[in-house]
Amino acid sequence: MSATTNHFIPINMDREQRCVIETASNEWLPSPSKGVWRKPLEREAAEHGQVTSIVRYEPGTFFPAHSHPLGEEIFVLSGVFEDENGSYPAGSYLRNPPGSSHTPGSSVGCELLVKLNMFDANDQQQVTLNTHETTWLPGLVDGLTVMPLHEFASDSFAEHTALVRWQRGTHFSTHRHMGGEEVLVLDGTFEDEYGQYPAGTWIRSPHDSKHRPFSEDGCLILVKVGHLSRLAALTTA
Repeated sequence: MSATTNHFIPINMDREQRCVIETASNEWLPSPSKGVWRKPLEREAAEHGQVTSIVRYEPGTFFPAHSHPLGEEIFVLSGVFEDENGSYPAGSYLRNPPGSSHTPGSSVGCELLVKLNMFDANDQQQVTLNTHETTWLPGLVDGLTVMPLHEFASDSFAEHTALVRWQRGTHFSTHRHMGGEEVLVLDGTFEDEYGQYPAGTWIRSPHDSKHRPFSEDGCLILVKVGHLSRLAALTTA
């Protein structure tokens, strides 16, 4: 094992802390595969364990075949992502369950949000959605529409992932995040009483935190709720 690996410092793994990252200003870091670049948002270990990253594939780049011991979740931000099972344009949402494997890459280049090794072992659902072809549902307040992408529940927790579209001037009531909340702003500007978050901002709010979200200009966000308390228990010491 290299000295770099021995002295790796986990990145943003204290999920009791609120974390806000404007990913556009972060530096791209090389991966072990030439032409694949990453912006780590949270990372448990050097090349394994739980990780959330923005990943960029240069055109014509493919990553070696690999498995997903505890699953892989992907949202395609731009370009076209590929593997041996198909091609996935921007707006695609993918879940590869624990024990799955593939050889990912991109002929034309792409950027992705990638989350690794965060599934419950019983969450075995394979998901492939093109969100441009999926139905929007009414939200809880006027000006809000929701596209559910995935949910999984057990006796002790419930996780939900969705796209949420905010029309201009939409305000939501103050609410708590039981099990935590994770947001990636895809378009426009998301807001709450703590600040403004332009496209590309990643926000992680801990279990039992609360806020009053709104958007004066309108926005589109990818939201994941209910998962952070469970993930904290999976993190290796």
